[in-house]
Amino acid sequence: MTDDEQNNLINTLDFDEFSDSEHKSYKLYNFRRPDKFSKDNLRALRDIHREFSKAISLVLSGYLRMRVEIEIVSVDQLTYEEFIRSMPSPISVGVFEFEPLSGQILLGISFEVISCIVNRMLGGLGSIDTQTRELTDIEKALAKKIINIIIKSLEDSWNTIIPVTGKFISLDDNYQSIQVATAGEIVALLTFEVQISGKHFGLFSICFPYPVLETVLGHLSTQHIFQTKGLVASNDERMKMISKINSSTVDVRVQFGSCSITLDDFIQLTEGDIIKLDNKVEDDLIVKVNGEKKFFARPGTIKDKICVKITDVYDEMHELLRNYF
Repeated sequence: MTDDEQNNLINTLDFDEFSDSEHKSYKLYNFRRPDKFSKDNLRALRDIHREFSKAISLVLSGYLRMRVEIEIVSVDQLTYEEFIRSMPSPISVGVFEFEPLSGQILLGISFEVISCIVNRMLGGLGSIDTQTRELTDIEKALAKKIINIIIKSLEDSWNTIIPVTGKFISLDDNYQSIQVATAGEIVALLTFEVQISGKHFGLFSICFPYPVLETVLGHLSTQHIFQTKGLVASNDERMKMISKINSSTVDVRVQFGSCSITLDDFIQLTEGDIIKLDNKVEDDLIVKVNGEKKFFARPGTIKDKICVKITDVYDEMHELLRNYF
């Protein structure tokens, strides 16, 4: 039946002839775009990947030795054609499978994110390439390594619900040449925001075609996830998480004080000049971790090295009162 024939058939129906008392449960059905994922399924997907975003943030922060924050921003269902049209180009697209689930899954990483990560892996500061382009062969090899790390972390998050094994298939630079579903097939699209060092932003997405999740929809419920979260982690799992955290590095700096001087005075500073700080000698110093104020400390020395001793956890009210008095 063609689309025109379907529309003519629907238009000929007289819904007024059905009494409300006899037909209270009917609902309109969109033949062109049926909803295959329930609201509970979408909430469950959000819960699973919220945990994934926290885990992969830690993993990538440790691996790249720079702060990476990833947060899930949306979970939607749409047709595969709509999904393809909404994606930019070029974009790094990893194709992978979750055995024993059938079908393939797509992981898309925006150029802003992948160029920043590749720059860091090549020894740079993690800056973004301002000119959008396709990746070189060397950059693609590094991108595959990052995608495999993401797939492994994604696999760990899914294993709390369903035992799966991630398997990398291929890497592409656009969606047009990839056909993992028919144009009208419904997919679940998860979109994540990525912040790198608090100054570079980008997105990455995961696309699950409906056939991939069809056999496990019974597990994709908030009730099922709530029950599995009650399981006690094994000692091996705890040690695995500790090992991931231990490999992470953080930037720790001590703020000895502050003052205000003119630009002219700053330009004329030479070796031996003394700058008077606003702090008193007896004031605690402030220790910053990744740019955030975390502790109070006192200065000192150990042998020939300058050091500080942590005296208390940073408290904003304490600092305000100290400055006031």
